[in-house]
Amino acid sequence: MSRPGPLFANVALAGGRPYAERAEDEPRWHDRVAVALHAGVVAPVQRRLAGFKGELRRLADAANALEDSLRLLPDDVLRQRAIAMRGRLRRTGFTLDSTAEAFALIRAAAQRTLGQRHFDTQLMGGYGLLRGRLVEMATGEGKTFCATLPACAMALAGYPVHVITVNDYLAQRDAEKMGPLYAFFGLGVGVVVQGMEREQRRQAYAQAITYATNKELAFDYLRDRVALRGRSSRLHQGLLRMAGQADAGEGTVLRGLYFAIVDEADSVFVDEARTPLILSASGDLDGEAEQNGTALQLARDCREGEHFQLDPLERGVILTDAGHAALDAFAEGLGGAWTSVRGREDLLRQALSALHLYRRDQQYVVMEDKVQIVDESTGRVMPDRSWERGLHQMIELKEGVALTPRRETLARLTYQRLFRRYVHLAGMTGTAAEAAAEIQAVYGLPLARVPLHRPSRRVTLGTTVCSTLAGKWQRVAERAQALAQAGRPVLIGTRSVEASEQVSAVLQARGLPYALLNAKQDAEEARVVAEAGQPGRITVATNMAGRGTDILLGPGVEASGGLHVILTEFHDSRRVDRQLVGRCARQGDAGSSEAIVSLEDELFELCAPRAAAALRQALQRGARVPPVVFAALRRWCQDATERRQAATRRAQVRQDRQLHRALAFTGRGE
Repeated sequence: MSRPGPLFANVALAGGRPYAERAEDEPRWHDRVAVALHAGVVAPVQRRLAGFKGELRRLADAANALEDSLRLLPDDVLRQRAIAMRGRLRRTGFTLDSTAEAFALIRAAAQRTLGQRHFDTQLMGGYGLLRGRLVEMATGEGKTFCATLPACAMALAGYPVHVITVNDYLAQRDAEKMGPLYAFFGLGVGVVVQGMEREQRRQAYAQAITYATNKELAFDYLRDRVALRGRSSRLHQGLLRMAGQADAGEGTVLRGLYFAIVDEADSVFVDEARTPLILSASGDLDGEAEQNGTALQLARDCREGEHFQLDPLERGVILTDAGHAALDAFAEGLGGAWTSVRGREDLLRQALSALHLYRRDQQYVVMEDKVQIVDESTGRVMPDRSWERGLHQMIELKEGVALTPRRETLARLTYQRLFRRYVHLAGMTGTAAEAAAEIQAVYGLPLARVPLHRPSRRVTLGTTVCSTLAGKWQRVAERAQALAQAGRPVLIGTRSVEASEQVSAVLQARGLPYALLNAKQDAEEARVVAEAGQPGRITVATNMAGRGTDILLGPGVEASGGLHVILTEFHDSRRVDRQLVGRCARQGDAGSSEAIVSLEDELFELCAPRAAAALRQALQRGARVPPVVFAALRRWCQDATERRQAATRRAQVRQDRQLHRALAFTGRGE
């Protein structure tokens, strides 16, 4: 495969690979420190100087200047003019002038095929993506439509494009909805979703533009690496060609990691990067149920504080001396893993974790007689995922469902390493600011903020703090009832399935009609979200990250004040709170938001239990606690949680690098 042209001239490609991907460099410690300092200190100063904002404005002005001259051109002329740009784009790359011309052509085609016209702010966002930035566009500003500009332009230049979304529904919807625009220029569109056969995936990736979820793409890449194991080096491929055998690349489905546009980039790059991607195969079930059942029996007899201690923040279990002694005595006469000190300790820890750290309707749900993991950042089930090292089987046994075989690891990779392998990478999200420094340090994407298309009319009503959970749910129901009776739609955001069902029960007890959207009703997502803006409608939903469906306001709602959002629990990250609040007052609509929380909420109970207890007692005595105290407590808890999770991600990258180095000589780099 030939190397990319001048557009990617400064990028070092990995050698000995069947398709193009960026070479992995492992910077020394002082280089990593310098990058982190630049991302955290220098880059924010540069953004304040607004150097890139001026370039964005010039790009939009240049595209606008071409609009009138293109409006009357016949379709064939418009198409030929766009296709004729390929050679120039490959020779010179995306300069401001060439990008403005390409975007003007794409905007004209979009008006003819989709009946939509890109706003100036979407032109700016598209240019930021082409320039390899993390683009922050407020929720509702049209990121999906914005992405067509760089996707089309890069595909016209002849490079494969991956548009990466967070779920199958969005991938299919966006590919279908934007397909006529791509077809206008003769660009094929592929979609990769769960359940597709390998040949179908290969055909989808063979198109000019491919929509896929981050998980499907990641596991396709891992499967490619496993298929090429032992044949991926330049020497192996050369020997195969000399022997007249098929090229190693025929076993792959991807055709190169050239350009990726990652939607909801903060969720993918940060929230989902805490755990590695593990490609596994089913193992043996022999003895699994009996062994796990024995471990659960012992775990139920153990007492917290005496035999073990829990670390809920890290979801860890620490055995005490008494716990070790009890375990050794229990294991006498037992065979298998119980004969190994490390083996039996691991069994007991996993059993204790299943009993005490993983709760039904929080970390997982039971659907169709299966334990299915819930993505805590989006509130969706992940039916194709399972916990490793026997934990999933422990939870299945605890819940009394059929045991699935333990998974044996074939390959593993972190999102950090995967996305850094793209020759050209870009991301877009509505909530980038809090994670900007980490994303720039890890993925090399500077932040570019795009202004609002219309000024925001959102009204923020502040935070109400209740002393108990029961009091919080009653307060939420009272507010929802009052607003709904006034004709306003209300969106109640919860952190877990369990919480959504608790508030639903309170609403039902009051005789209030409502719609429920959580991991158990995921199939109804688009319909429930789309109808959430109707007058007087109450919608209860778990985390709203990446829902991708606009809440359109019904008749009379705008005049009554728009959609009202109630946040019922602060999340580990302020970004997730902003994602929920961003569902109201989009594109200049009216809207308002408020937070109604409890000092018994998980964030306060885990991060600052003593401070939360003291404030709870003060509220119950009728004392007045200044709002600044609650604000400080929230900030401290969220900052502490975000720092801990960032440390976990850094440790995961270090472990991944060490494992990669250790296995490199075997040809099993992943």
